Amino acid sequence: VQLQASGGGLVQAGGSLRLSCAASGSGFRFNVMDWYRQAPGKQRELVASVSSSSTAYADSVKGRFTISRDNAKNTVYLQMNSLKPEDTAVYYCNFLGSNDYWGQGTQVTVSS
Repeated sequence: VQLQASGGGLVQAGGSLRLSCAASGSGFRFNVMDWYRQAPGKQRELVASVSSSSTAYADSVKGRFTISRDNAKNTVYLQMNSLKPEDTAVYYCNFLGSNDYWGQGTQVTVSS
């Protein structure tokens, strides 16, 4: 299984971006799909998580970010609104199924 993340870029504060992460292949079932991020000099942190029945968010993004999934496409999305400079980081997707899978990361840069 390979995960391909996309949608990152440069945006001004207050703007929006939508990240996507798709798993290659078929016949897989993922229990949980997550988005993490890692800013320079900081530890990787969990941003948002979606299971079959619930979602969860870091306090820092609640009300601004929305995670969703399309099981038919084995894809997870992260809609990011009202972006702030402190959201600047490399964003990684993570799928939990029979194993733990990570995407390659996509850079999000928010200018002030």
